[in-house]
Order: sequence, then C-alpha cells, then structure tokens
Amino acid sequence: QVQLVESGGGLAQAGGSLRLSCVASGRALSPYALGWFRQAPGKERDLVAAISWSGERTVYADSVKGRFTISRNGAKNTVVLQMNSLKPEDTAVYRCAAKPDYYTLGDLKFDAWGQGTQVTVSS
Repeated sequence: QVQLVESGGGLAQAGGSLRLSCVASGRALSPYALGWFRQAPGKERDLVAAISWSGERTVYADSVKGRFTISRNGAKNTVVLQMNSLKPEDTAVYRCAAKPDYYTLGDLKFDAWGQGTQVTVSS
C-alpha cells in the first residue's frame, strides 16, 4: 500500500502561485500513477491533474489547463503541482492520490489518498 503526504498549501493572492508536493512511500504492487484532486466546500471532488508512472503522460482539468503543471521526479516517488495564475475559484482542499498505472490516466480509480492540504486564493 502506498502512503501519501502532501505539503505546500497555503494562502495566495489572485494571480499568484503556489507549489504543492506529494511524497509517496511504502511498497506498491505495481507501478502507479499519481494525481491531484480538489474539493471546495459544498462541491464534489474533482480531478485536477494526473501523471503516469513514466511521467510521459499527463491529463488536466479544463479549468486549470495552461495554469497548472504536474510533474514527477526521477525516483517516481514525488509529484509536484505547480499552480500559477491562481484564481479565487481554485480555493479548495487539494489531495494527492495514487492508482495502478494500468488504468486509464483520466479515470477516477484512485485507491490511495493523502490527508489533503488547504489552498486559499484571495481576490
């Protein structure tokens, strides 16, 4: 089972940037993809971005394309979400998640979750 720990949330002004990191530990049975989800109060949890085991494939929600970038380190155990041009509607709890790499990258079959980190964007 993979354990995930996020860091890097906080407060930013609209137009600013924040960088979220997630470190994966533990033993996985197979290569795993990593993703970031977010959930705002009263709203559903949405996939923000995901990256494959190799790092060669990525998917993004339409709302963050061109502003957010997901990346993965060479050791495969850390995923970073660089968030630029932040908007107040980006305010949410962001959670890191993992799933076996053989699933379609954009589907929601994630089975390991971090605790989450709060991102607040002021106008």
